[in-house]
Amino acid sequence: MSKAKAVVICGGGVIGLCCAYYLARVGHRVTLIDRGAEDRDHCALGSAGYVSPSQILPLAAPGLPGLALKGMFNPRSPFYLPPRLDSELLRWSWLFWRACRRRHVARSAPVLRDLCTASHRLFEEFDDIAGGVCEFERRGRLELCKTREELARQEARLARVASALGVEARVLDAGEVAALEPGVRLDVAGGVYFPGDCHLTPARFTAALTQLLAEMGVRLQWNTTVYGWHADGGRLAAVRTTAGDIVADEFVLAAGAWSPSLAGELDLGLPLQAGKGYSLTLPQPRFRPRIPMIFTEARIAVTPLNGSLRFGGTLDLSGVNTVVRPERVRQIIESVPRYFPDFRAEDFAEARPWCGLRPVSPDGLPYIGRFRRYRNLIAASGHAMLGVTLAPITGKLVAEVVDGRQPSVALSPLSPDRYA
Repeated sequence: MSKAKAVVICGGGVIGLCCAYYLARVGHRVTLIDRGAEDRDHCALGSAGYVSPSQILPLAAPGLPGLALKGMFNPRSPFYLPPRLDSELLRWSWLFWRACRRRHVARSAPVLRDLCTASHRLFEEFDDIAGGVCEFERRGRLELCKTREELARQEARLARVASALGVEARVLDAGEVAALEPGVRLDVAGGVYFPGDCHLTPARFTAALTQLLAEMGVRLQWNTTVYGWHADGGRLAAVRTTAGDIVADEFVLAAGAWSPSLAGELDLGLPLQAGKGYSLTLPQPRFRPRIPMIFTEARIAVTPLNGSLRFGGTLDLSGVNTVVRPERVRQIIESVPRYFPDFRAEDFAEARPWCGLRPVSPDGLPYIGRFRRYRNLIAASGHAMLGVTLAPITGKLVAEVVDGRQPSVALSPLSPDRYA
């Protein structure tokens, strides 16, 4: 390792926590700043909790622009893009449209495979360190399809690409799916099974990580808002916060959906939109499948979590807000019986809707690495629906960048300057 440095991390979500962990582990003096309280409800807490080596296709892919256009006029669409006059949204939409090409998928899939596979190994390592408190489960994941047409499409679009990249994928008919989940009545044509996928309880993971950081001597500064920077030429000298200026050698931008506003203070123009996702967790469901699932057509994730069952989904590009839209919640509730016919809408009557803001880049790849304009500012944002999956490898890569070591995964496709 190079000489120990003072490092400030702006953002205390799952990405910021993992950055702090890997930086502190190699001896850097770390301060983590977050505008919320220690027990705040950040984006990862209500997520599906997937640790998915199979998540190799970027969000920006052929067919998505059409879905987005339909979603402009349908607030119950899985991908909802309400029309609004916003220059940053217009720029993001143009870049997203340009990225939705087969060649982009072909270039990006190996990058996501390398990131997800490396992160999976780090989760295994952390689970051993934490003594199993994160409820890390190795049961795979099912992509369920209602129709044979969708199953054929998923076989061509996902299973073959995954297999070609060395990610095990099995295409199953309805009977084979039922054999994997004998206690669950399903109404599906089949699915794709990824035996290497895992899941955990996000709240347990972040709580264990936060406790470990405190024990490692990381300065955790909650209830502190970043509102500006002190720049000195091509470097940052300090971050301006409601608790005063904090001087450091290196700065990490890990503020999730709030990253563009902080980057905008430096005129960096980081294209990123807040993608609102919802979830509902049933503490005592009618039944509890063993294996996490995704309802492919409805784009809903289902995760068994320590006796409870979580249903999550939708992508709502309506800006940085946490307003719960009832029609978005109903879209989840009404989709569940289509796949689980024993469920009823009234099963969700007491479930409290949760929503969180995912930071979504136009091309579906995260931003990781140094900015050219300020060489001691490092991006760690834009992970969209892969925040939990990619958190450990992001933290490790940031630590390698600070140290000046060769990154574990090539960073050029993830450059925060790729749209500069």
